[in-house]
Amino acid sequence: MRFEKIRLYISMPRIGRYLQAASNNKSKATRPYKANLKVLQAFLPIIAVLEVTLRNRINTILSAHFSDPDWIINQKNGFMIDPILTHTDKRTGKNITNRYLKIEIEKAEKRILKSGADVTSGKIISEQTFGFWTDLYEVHHYKILFGRPIQIFSNLPSGHGRKEVTDALTKIRLFRNRLYHNEPICFNGATKSFQNAEDVHSLIINVLIWIDIDLVKWIKNIDEVRKLIEKGRKI
Repeated sequence: MRFEKIRLYISMPRIGRYLQAASNNKSKATRPYKANLKVLQAFLPIIAVLEVTLRNRINTILSAHFSDPDWIINQKNGFMIDPILTHTDKRTGKNITNRYLKIEIEKAEKRILKSGADVTSGKIISEQTFGFWTDLYEVHHYKILFGRPIQIFSNLPSGHGRKEVTDALTKIRLFRNRLYHNEPICFNGATKSFQNAEDVHSLIINVLIWIDIDLVKWIKNIDEVRKLIEKGRKI
């Protein structure tokens, strides 16, 4: 397809960055764009494994903690509205209330009912975003839950705790959001670079190891991120 048509469908603001990286050579501009897409594609299965594993392990831990397999529904009026989630803004003097988890569950319930299905804990769990689960590691929710979410990581290195887990999950979540919005992950400013993608890949592998090293062995035959990054660097 000629560059003019590619620009029409992809848009100049998006393809322009790749054109600049190819020294304004139109015939070469789509090569880094396709390389970026291939690396995006390679990340999807391993991030999917991480997301599903994270939410299911947290669900198991919190089901035991509350002695309730339906905790995700019942705790809308439990820890999700704990007084600790309300604080006074020192600058404005106004009360700030965090109801993020409760609101997200209520949104999921409405979507499920609108689809004509019955609301179940399983459906609510599968509806939640990666951000919902990672928020359980933020200080406010983590304290209310007595640190229970950390229990899903049976192989945390010495000296690692909530902060290290939160930092890793936040970086992965932000990167994941770029993937799902088809944003470039092969640039550092105006320079072509896959270093951030490589760093996030290492974080994903580390988090999976922290949960269970067998997960990394299990995804080995579908994890092509490094291979495609190396190919992308040669373009």
